[in-house]
Amino acid sequence: MKRKYFLRSLMDALQGIVSAITREKNMKLHVAGAAVALAASFYFKVERFEFLFVCTAIALVFMTEMLNTAVEAAVDLKTEKFHPLARLAKNVAAGAVLCAAVFALVVGVIVFAGRLRNLY
Repeated sequence: MKRKYFLRSLMDALQGIVSAITREKNMKLHVAGAAVALAASFYFKVERFEFLFVCTAIALVFMTEMLNTAVEAAVDLKTEKFHPLARLAKNVAAGAVLCAAVFALVVGVIVFAGRLRNLY
């Protein structure tokens, strides 16, 4: 019985990821950026600890974008007219995504800038 609940929860979580990717324009951009970062990691044969930072940055951006999507959906569901707290919730969630994206950019610059410079 517990196995059915676990499998159902797993399927629901995977559906949430798929929904975020298919419905959110920014999530599609994050997926494309992640693909480029992973491809570059393999192309440049980055060290294991650098690859861990790249993967951590990707995961952080994905998680914050999905949480942002969830916050926006919940606020929109509950809020029928403008409310300053609704705006605050959406802005803070979007700010979390921005922080994660800046972190990912910094990781990308640290890991790949020297390697890209050596190509030319």
